Amino acid sequence: MQVEVTIPENLSEITLGQYQRYIKIQSELLEGGELDQKKEEFLMLKLIEIFCNVRGDYVLKMRPSDIISINNILTDMLNINPNLVMSFKMKGKEYGFIPNLEDMSFGEYVDLDNYLSDWDNMHKAMAVLYRPIKQKLGQKYIINDYEVSDGEHLKEMPLDAVLGSVIFFYNLGIALSKNILKSLEEQQETNLVEYISSDKNGVGISQYTHSLKGILDGLNISLN
Repeated sequence: MQVEVTIPENLSEITLGQYQRYIKIQSELLEGGELDQKKEEFLMLKLIEIFCNVRGDYVLKMRPSDIISINNILTDMLNINPNLVMSFKMKGKEYGFIPNLEDMSFGEYVDLDNYLSDWDNMHKAMAVLYRPIKQKLGQKYIINDYEVSDGEHLKEMPLDAVLGSVIFFYNLGIALSKNILKSLEEQQETNLVEYISSDKNGVGISQYTHSLKGILDGLNISLN
């Protein structure tokens, strides 16, 4: 049986939702320890099924050489370090990355801190970072105010924007956290700063940076 497969040409053709499905399967397989040959073969099939939108029973009918070739292409693609994507279009609407990080509210920071370390909730983190553009002039734009939502619609956003923002925050690291805390201090939000910095609360700069590092380690992303 001949199976027609459309392979994504770049990360922008892969959605966050697809990647979340793949990461979930990968994590479940790794719970029992390192991947054995049987698990690796299953993961190869799922890679094609999810990212190429091919039914699993069709993938099983493909030639082994084709499966290996497509897996190599997809694996290489997923190991690319994308730059920060400032805006993208999805379903006829343009979304923009939050223009000024120093203007982030405490609520935005807390939600970002809670969700950015968990791939199951990554769409909620993206809802903090990327919002519909309501006004644009040249390269400058204004995005909608932040509203807490389930972020389900952003599961359809391109993966290059997701990974680019994760890498951006990792590189920005402690500097970003310090800027946010400084801004809060200037607003005399001392009690909130103490809460973030408190060891007993288990949140704060060190854990925030560590959680981002954990995400990148899980992605096998090299920053060299």
